[in-house]
Amino acid sequence: VPTREEAEVMALHALAWIAGDERLGPRLLALTGLDAETLRQRAGSPEVLGATLDFLAAHEADLIACAEAIGTAPPRLAAAREALAR
Repeated sequence: VPTREEAEVMALHALAWIAGDERLGPRLLALTGLDAETLRQRAGSPEVLGATLDFLAAHEADLIACAEAIGTAPPRLAAAREALAR
C-alpha cells in the first residue's frame, strides 16, 4: 500500500492523464459536476484526488491504461485510494 504522499502524487498524475484524454476528461467533469477551472483550482484537494481514483476504479480498463501510462502497477494505483482515506 502506498504512503499517503505517494497516493497523492499518483492521483495527481492520474488526474493529468484523465484530463488529457478527450473521452475521459469530459466524462470526469460531468460525473464530478465540476468545470475545468474549478477542477484545476481544486486538483490537490482530497475530494478531487479521491474522486479521480474512484473514477478509475469504476472502469478496470481505464485503471489499467492509466497505471501503465503513469508508470505504476494497477493494484498499486487502486490501493492509492485506500491510502488517501487514511
